[in-house]
Amino acid sequence: MEWTAEKVKFVSKKMSVALRHKPDRYGITLDEEGWTDLHDFIRALNRVHHFSPRLSEKDIRYVSQHTNKRRFELTDRKIRARYGHSVPVILKKERKAPPEILYHGTSHQALKSIMEKGLLPMKRQYVHLSSDQETALQVGRRHDAHPALLQINAAEAEKDGIEFFIGNDEVWLCRELPPEYIMVIS
Repeated sequence: MEWTAEKVKFVSKKMSVALRHKPDRYGITLDEEGWTDLHDFIRALNRVHHFSPRLSEKDIRYVSQHTNKRRFELTDRKIRARYGHSVPVILKKERKAPPEILYHGTSHQALKSIMEKGLLPMKRQYVHLSSDQETALQVGRRHDAHPALLQINAAEAEKDGIEFFIGNDEVWLCRELPPEYIMVIS
């Protein structure tokens, strides 16, 4: 199969839906840590989306390696999403001291609630934070064409007992973040 950036993104989104949000729609079962059999997963993607040519293990590995956010983890026989689940799985995350400042992009509509209650995981297991402004704005654009950009005083939050976990090079996770660590910067 010939891969373009658009094709990688399209397949990656389908993989994310199956592994993070709707495994039952695909007829796959995730274990308690979010893993599923790689070959069952490939068969399910091909069955649901009628890919032509059909996706192979080589294709799935290619997409996994070429997504910009390292969303997937593979072994010889299994696959899982690294983060962002809305279905219950227990992801064992590495706790680590975050950078001093992190960012979060959001809709202007959500700002009042965030500044009153803080950042909450909503339908996910963790709050997702970005290590750079552009990634945060890109995420925020999913909900608002001109998103609000929040600056997170992560070092202070961690010092005060908030646990941070590594999602990947650009994504940091925490269970929730009180408003005193959040500042609107645009």
